[in-house]
Amino acid sequence: MTTKTWFWAATMAALCLLRAGAQTANYTPTKENLQARETFRSDRFGIFIHWGLYTMAGDGEWMMHNRNVDRDEYARLAGGFYPAAFDADRWVKAVADAGAKYICVTTRHHDGFSMFATRESDFNIIEATPFRRDVIRELADACARHGVRLHLYYSHLDWRRDDYFPRGRTGLGTGRTREGRWDDYCAFMNRQLTELLTGYGPIGAIWFDGMWDKDIYPDGVTDSTWRLTQQYALIHRLQPACLIANNHHTTPFAGEDIQIFERDLPGENKAGLSGQAISRLPLETCETMNRSWGYRMTDQAYKSTADLIRLLVRAAGNDANLLLNVGPQPDGQLPDTALARLREVGAWMKTYGKTVQGTRGGVVRPHEWGVTTQRGRTLFVHVLSDVDRLICLPYAGNRVRQAVDYRTRVPVRFVQDADGIVLKLPTTAKADPDFVVEVEFAEELKTTN
Repeated sequence: MTTKTWFWAATMAALCLLRAGAQTANYTPTKENLQARETFRSDRFGIFIHWGLYTMAGDGEWMMHNRNVDRDEYARLAGGFYPAAFDADRWVKAVADAGAKYICVTTRHHDGFSMFATRESDFNIIEATPFRRDVIRELADACARHGVRLHLYYSHLDWRRDDYFPRGRTGLGTGRTREGRWDDYCAFMNRQLTELLTGYGPIGAIWFDGMWDKDIYPDGVTDSTWRLTQQYALIHRLQPACLIANNHHTTPFAGEDIQIFERDLPGENKAGLSGQAISRLPLETCETMNRSWGYRMTDQAYKSTADLIRLLVRAAGNDANLLLNVGPQPDGQLPDTALARLREVGAWMKTYGKTVQGTRGGVVRPHEWGVTTQRGRTLFVHVLSDVDRLICLPYAGNRVRQAVDYRTRVPVRFVQDADGIVLKLPTTAKADPDFVVEVEFAEELKTTN
């Protein structure tokens, strides 16, 4: 991933035109897959981990590309990779205590380094480093102990291999001079995916990234290049409940189970990456806790806990999950500031988690003052910014039985007529970070999707 929106904005139009080619195959999700989608949709909160050799340089996960580092010189980082303080159990416990239901970790990023014990390349954490521990295995075991689902990030892009050919837009200064066979590269990816899906227990999702690199070619997103039909069928065959997400920044292709929005909520495009139409698939917004995905020693611009909570709530109000990123330090620990944020979000979730998890986006669309979520006959009104004491809900499809302050259970006055509902918030109401009103209706609410 990268924050350079100029790169992506230039490719969006081409992707939208080309997407039809990858939709030619029919895809009928299994019963297990459909159930996994609903479980994922209910989770609402996951933690993203960007971790690899680039962490040692402290300059983000795109350092190899940004600095035009020769691939052989970059590989020397592996000789010093020894994150002695890494503790998978501590990581996953911090995730669980934050109220997150899944963790998504990079198994292989654009630099081509595999963070797991693969037989398909010696450029991996077991053979190339003195650490010689399979961190994906340790995380899988820790996730099983703590009841957290494991999702795996996997890059379609490789800045190191010769068989990633023809080259894409990025990684052109890494010293690749030979030409390989694209068929070999596609087969390599599928063999690695087979390893991940047969050797690490149940995997909640495969999270792809990097397809956008080759959109300069006429068939850049079709099966003749990426072989998505074959690859997606392999994943669904090996683990029918494993969901497929692909961060290609356009409308989902056949075979995908999740739609991703990078650094934006569905329907927004502030980052320039998310102009695509919103599908009926489960939705996920990925965002950084500070500004960077991979560890960057100069980046201390962490979002406040209040802002992170509001981001989670706004995502839920837009019927989406939040995948919140943390970049581990070179020693294998999560940064202290990130751990503090996770603890603080977790404290809020202990009280308010049920107003976002297990809910759908509310029948009242997002407003400047906040959003709504719903479950059954209950609408949760999340007031995320200080407003006058009147909140107008343009929804007249059902009779209100009662409205209460979610935390204190003190009644909230309301007026309902043919135009909707007006909530009269108490003088003590503060959007700090979220004042929640629970509105109970006489009948079950319809879902918005």
